[in-house]
Amino acid sequence: MILTSTVGIDAVREVSAELGRSAIGMVDAPISGGPVRAGNGDLLITVGADDVAYAAVEPVLDHLASTLVRIGDQPGDGQAMKTVNQLLCGVHIAAGAEALALASALGLDPAKALETLGAGAAASFMLGDRGPRMLEAYGEEGAEVRSRLDIFVKDMGIVTTAARAAGLATPIAAAAEGLYLIGNAHGQGGMDDSSVITVIAPTRRER
Repeated sequence: MILTSTVGIDAVREVSAELGRSAIGMVDAPISGGPVRAGNGDLLITVGADDVAYAAVEPVLDHLASTLVRIGDQPGDGQAMKTVNQLLCGVHIAAGAEALALASALGLDPAKALETLGAGAAASFMLGDRGPRMLEAYGEEGAEVRSRLDIFVKDMGIVTTAARAAGLATPIAAAAEGLYLIGNAHGQGGMDDSSVITVIAPTRRER
């Protein structure tokens, strides 16, 4: 059995144990990249599986992924790596939203600010990918939905829950989670996650 959803470490280990009682192996292989990259076979897939289970599914996963990493030999290891990945993704989106909101509040052209940031050390994949949609979030139709905000409500919840279980403080992740929770409470769950910028700055200031 291959599980590609992001559901958290404990859930996968519980299901794996249940399947094991029926001699069914599990491949824990959460995917990252979204629908566009999935269509191009450009996903990041992090895998936790034993040798036998992994050998059986590696050709299929390799077809879907541009980066396929077997991070560990137990179900749950893939989820653990995806949890770390989502911490950074969620924080990067929130930080990018803060940066562009601040640029606008300081009287800068946010489009020029985004272009400038993308050329320097502050650049990141999430800023480059979500930044243009953050600028669209203030339009009448909003940004095209490519990754729903409520996905990060779920994923950042997984992050902070895992961190607490490990006895680790993650204050930056918790702050980002709060922004997604506020957006979700305001009815933005089905909107693109770039709309989190409107939680920080409900209206964009014009020069």
